Amino acid sequence: MDQFLLQVLNGLDKGSAYALIALGLTLIFGTLGVVNFAHGALFMVGAFCAVSMQKIFEISKVTIDATKTDFLGNPLKVKTPYVIEWFGESAGNAMINWSVPLALLLAIPVMLLVGYIMERGLIKHFYKRPHADQILVTFGLAIVIQEIVKASYGANPIPTPAPSQFVGSFDFGVLLGMDPNAVIYPYWRLIYFAFSAVIISAVFAFLRFTTFGMVVRAGMADRETVGLLGINIDRRFTLMFGAAAAVAGLAGVMYTPINSPNYHMGMDFLVLSFVVVVVGGMGSLPGAVLAGFMLGILESFASMNAVKDFFEMLYLPSIDQIVIYLVAIIVLLTRPRGLMGKAGVMEE
Repeated sequence: MDQFLLQVLNGLDKGSAYALIALGLTLIFGTLGVVNFAHGALFMVGAFCAVSMQKIFEISKVTIDATKTDFLGNPLKVKTPYVIEWFGESAGNAMINWSVPLALLLAIPVMLLVGYIMERGLIKHFYKRPHADQILVTFGLAIVIQEIVKASYGANPIPTPAPSQFVGSFDFGVLLGMDPNAVIYPYWRLIYFAFSAVIISAVFAFLRFTTFGMVVRAGMADRETVGLLGINIDRRFTLMFGAAAAVAGLAGVMYTPINSPNYHMGMDFLVLSFVVVVVGGMGSLPGAVLAGFMLGILESFASMNAVKDFFEMLYLPSIDQIVIYLVAIIVLLTRPRGLMGKAGVMEE
């Protein structure tokens, strides 16, 4: 039971990231009909918003302390972050400690702007082009963004710790009446799952209960008819592209304490997230979320030693690395539209 619960938690953790990225991909495909291979890069840009916020808070003023010397006997140089000098030691240290959550405030306007520029500057010219052209241009854009980040921040991962209050693990074993330390799980991973649930719920609530969201959903179903009603659906779809970019960026910000940001992390998540979208159904928002969590849990169980040993006997090594793709193959062969896709989508 303890191993089962641990794998479920691991699956929900992975599935949260898959679902958030896939949700943004599906929003873009459902509204604009664009296959956006640069979406993983947006996840990475969000992660580096957290890195940037951390570096901004750590910009320091250097003073000389003549009363102390270094190992060479020279007067000691003391670095004092400006946030401590400006806001006091207590508030300054709190800002540095909480740099990742505070980076959400930076990521929202940055990602909205990046999404707007991408859509207006490049992607709008490919709306009526074949999906192959869209994939090529957005994949090229992703590589450009990746190389810019690499040149700006370096090739090595940059540790971005969670607030000290959330370092450590929660003991699920005690909560469920098991022995202490039977099932423990890191606090920040639980927070990431809760954060993902809030963002996903907010997106669905926005689309369902607001006038703007209702028009967007109507435009996804019948764009031409909505346009004939005098509604500027293109402008609303542009804003939705920015919103999808913001969702990916926020997911990246909160993921940084789990996986130190590096310039290729967007590509690592992109392929898996596209598989999630295909399995859930192209253009289906509930399908993207369902498939994200389902495949995350499946991948987690496939990583268990007993499961891997069993499949190695069947000459299927590294089943944890290929199980998602096997599921995608089965779904495409038996139900090309995906689990919750609409009839006719991807079935030609």
